[in-house]
Amino acid sequence: MNGLCRVVGAVVLALLAGCSSTASKPDCSAANAVPWQAVVPGVWVWSPDAVGEISAANAGHVVPTSVVVSGTEAMVIDPGPSHRHGLRVRDSLACRFGAQVRWVINTHAHAENVLANSAFADRLAAGQLEILSSEGTRSAMEQRCPACLASLSDRVGGGAMAGTRIVLPSRALQAGEVLHIGPHRLRVLPPAPGHTESDLVLWDETSRVVWAGGLVVEQRLPELAQGGVDAWLRALDRIASLQPGHVIGNAVSSSVKDASLPPAMLATRAYLAELRARVLKAMDEGRHAGESAAIDMPAYRDWAGYAERQGFNVQRAWREMEPVWMERGPTTR
Repeated sequence: MNGLCRVVGAVVLALLAGCSSTASKPDCSAANAVPWQAVVPGVWVWSPDAVGEISAANAGHVVPTSVVVSGTEAMVIDPGPSHRHGLRVRDSLACRFGAQVRWVINTHAHAENVLANSAFADRLAAGQLEILSSEGTRSAMEQRCPACLASLSDRVGGGAMAGTRIVLPSRALQAGEVLHIGPHRLRVLPPAPGHTESDLVLWDETSRVVWAGGLVVEQRLPELAQGGVDAWLRALDRIASLQPGHVIGNAVSSSVKDASLPPAMLATRAYLAELRARVLKAMDEGRHAGESAAIDMPAYRDWAGYAERQGFNVQRAWREMEPVWMERGPTTR
């Protein structure tokens, strides 16, 4: 009887091992379709097909997913909007680069950036990778991700979000910490508010690449829901002081000359600075908050999300600028 049990047990274990092997085998036919584009050697991005708002057509893929690859190791930064998207990233890294994901980094707590964490949950549970963020981002994900998951599912459809669940970061990054992957050294800058309450910025000085999360946009209107105009401008100034050659955020942008900043950084700053100036000018003219919808910015009408977010951004900026305007004194009004 004991001999029979040992035989049966061996068969069951063999079957389980076979199932595990099959389940973990990447789907290379789908993975090969991921259009990775090189930024610098070892750094790749998967950008959306087009600039636009979240919809069923793009399944929530409206911001880039980036990876750093060295040998058999990979780091994924802002893994994307869904379990399905994350699996494509994971499988593509295995198929195209022969690399396994060791780190996943969430720069800020927006659904389209972080919900693909669930595609890496099994490796997290097995101790094969870490999911990293600032402490503020982890806290914000705890608070907002349940509602964000429901909202994103409504907008893109249940099929696109199948298997997606909330997986929180496993460790908080500390300012000054350096993440090593091959020749790349990604330094963690002090998290600060701007686009959200805690925006993580990573700086690879050797390759002059900065990861700026939602702090940098291009042709898609910024969102001030959790951020502030002045804090955001300060964050952009801190990034500019690094003199990056390439920025990866909600857009991917490279400088056209050695001494210039990436155009997307300049465009983001220009929008925020003009928004600030127009709100203060409206106050100088004696307008009140109820008239804020009249503040139009024609240069940005063609940006995705202008109709949806411009009025909201003006209201947020108005609330923020009221004490600034009051403190300027009567001689400047």
